Amino acid sequence: MDKVSGIMVKNTVKKVMPANRLARIVVGIFFIIGGLLGFLPVLGFWMVPLGLLILSVDFPAVRRFRRNQEVRLGRWWQRRKAANNKNGEAKQ
Repeated sequence: MDKVSGIMVKNTVKKVMPANRLARIVVGIFFIIGGLLGFLPVLGFWMVPLGLLILSVDFPAVRRFRRNQEVRLGRWWQRRKAANNKNGEAKQ
C-alpha cells in the first residue's frame, strides 16, 4: 500500500483503499459477512476473498495466508503453462 496516496498497488493493478486502519477493518469485515450471505440477490460469494484482501493490509496472519495462496496459484499456473507448451510442441 502506498502510504502517501492510500492506494493499494499490486503489480499494475491499483485499488483505492480507505486510509484509516479502522475503516479498512470495518469494510473488510462487512465484505466477508456479505459474502457469507452470498445466496441473497445483491450480495455474492465474491465478497469473501475481497474482504480477506482488504484485511490482509492490516493483519499479518491474513497477509501470510494471502501470500501463500498467491504463491500456490502462481506455481500451479506455471506448471499448467509448461504442460500446455509441452503438449503443444508434441502435437506439431
